[in-house]
Amino acid sequence: MGFFAGLNDEKYDRQYSDRELTRRIAGFFKTKAKQLVIASVLVITLAFIGAALPVVVSRMIDLLREQPTIQEIALVGVTLMGVGVSLWGLNWMRRSLIVRAVGDVVLDLRTRAFRAAAEHDLSFYDQFSSGRIVSRITSDTNDFGQLIVIITDVVSQLMQAFILGVVLFRTELKLSLLLIAFMPAIFAVAAGFRVLARVVTKRGMKAMADVNAAIKETISGISIAKNFRQEQSIFASFDESNQQSYQVNVRRGFVLALVFPTLNALSGVFVGILIYVGGMSAEQGLVSIGAWYLFIMSLDQFFFPILNLTSFWAQIQGGLSAAERVFALIDADPNVIQKEKQDVPRLKGEIKFENFDFSYSDKEPILRNFNLVIQPGETLALVGHTGAGKSSIAKLIARFYEYQNGELRIDGRDIRTFDLTQYRRQLGIVSQVPFLFSGTVIDNIRYAAPGVPESEMLKLAKKIGDGEWLETLPDGLHTEVGERGNRLSMGQRQLVALMRVLVQNPAIFILDEATASIDPFTEWQIQQALNLILKNTTSILIAHRLSTVKAADRIVVMQKGSIIEQGDHDGLLKQDGHYAELYNTYFRHQSLSYIEQVKEMVNK
Repeated sequence: MGFFAGLNDEKYDRQYSDRELTRRIAGFFKTKAKQLVIASVLVITLAFIGAALPVVVSRMIDLLREQPTIQEIALVGVTLMGVGVSLWGLNWMRRSLIVRAVGDVVLDLRTRAFRAAAEHDLSFYDQFSSGRIVSRITSDTNDFGQLIVIITDVVSQLMQAFILGVVLFRTELKLSLLLIAFMPAIFAVAAGFRVLARVVTKRGMKAMADVNAAIKETISGISIAKNFRQEQSIFASFDESNQQSYQVNVRRGFVLALVFPTLNALSGVFVGILIYVGGMSAEQGLVSIGAWYLFIMSLDQFFFPILNLTSFWAQIQGGLSAAERVFALIDADPNVIQKEKQDVPRLKGEIKFENFDFSYSDKEPILRNFNLVIQPGETLALVGHTGAGKSSIAKLIARFYEYQNGELRIDGRDIRTFDLTQYRRQLGIVSQVPFLFSGTVIDNIRYAAPGVPESEMLKLAKKIGDGEWLETLPDGLHTEVGERGNRLSMGQRQLVALMRVLVQNPAIFILDEATASIDPFTEWQIQQALNLILKNTTSILIAHRLSTVKAADRIVVMQKGSIIEQGDHDGLLKQDGHYAELYNTYFRHQSLSYIEQVKEMVNK
């Protein structure tokens, strides 16, 4: 692989034949049949008018030898002017129709690509860079649109070449046969560049996708980079991707730059031979001067579409490569597969894992023969060291990942039989780092329940610490949160995320509690918001705060994907087992008794 070792295909990439790509592309244009028919008629008309130009000029040359009248010369001039104006007007109409049709198709393709990306579950994004996916949805769909415009231009010129070919055969058969004898050599050279152009163009796209991925990751983590003064490091990372893209595309340019000069040189040799043979024939009176000139003038228009096709081969191959990459994203097989799509009524919230096996990969087993029953309305706290499998259980209940063996049942029904959209509407999920979208607080709260009136939100907000948390926001519910919520404190973000779940009124609530330290007053407000949610849901809490653990009906202690202890807080402490160890390590310093002991020690 050498230099190109970093430009491997994604696992979901597929190889499509040109025939299959053409069929798929044609399928997108079915709804644009009327516009394409009109454009085709215009292409044919343009081809005839373009082919008429050298014929008119050749006739004029023959007339000049016979002392034409002023009227005949004027007629030829008007005809040439009419040809020029017609070519401009019809070409504008053709391009307008094609650009509109292509714009609509690119819009459809980009929508489908984005929908496919949005429907993939988290396991898909664990494997593949989001920056590269963005590149397929934006850059590659745009390159696909350019492909169609280029193809219509080339088709128009090829039709013109065909009509000119007929005219040339009717004008002078011997010279035409000599011209046709040269064609296989040109087509052979053009075909030789085809495969190479496809390969280097695809590599160029992959290199550009790497640049997009580097930019996205860098911008997303810019605050961390600045905190650790790593601006030079992130620039070096970007520069590496950028330099690779530069070198790949320079090599691509060198390869593609050979196409046109090579073919142009070949056509120059052929034209020289034809001019010599034609000139000798004209001198001997075998061919008229007008016919000879027609042949010379038509040669350029005859060869131009063929040379144009090869010179545009880079863009054509780029468009085909882009289409291939976008179709691969659309066609990528889902990791999470539903057996059925049954309607999901309001859930009671019973969750049952039976003989359950799950792993992210063959070399990374997480749960083995796992069994757990969560009763409707129960609040279950999951505790354990990092890697114990707590977050995996939450993600599996949310159906973000596919499991390998066993059963996961919700209210006695196999989770694989649910309509996922309906099922997830009944899930309320708050991640460890709450994500807020750019906009206002009220926009983020309404995200899962757009129809909730502002008055209802204010009513719920005032149940949390009498609504004092709203007073800390400059414009209340209409405060702008900034990108990812960066204008709010971590505690405020958590409260907004909990409010978002509260207005949704889910049947099952999943909380991966934040580990960041917050002040006691904010923690009290968060606990109040939690209590409002917990009293109406079956709740799974990945707990990092003592207050959350104590509020749970049952605590499940996990270690390496297995349940090793379960019970309530006081009972588990008395066992003096793994939970007691976790308590002393993570939770004890949060307890009031511990704080009082520290105060006494300080006072002494």
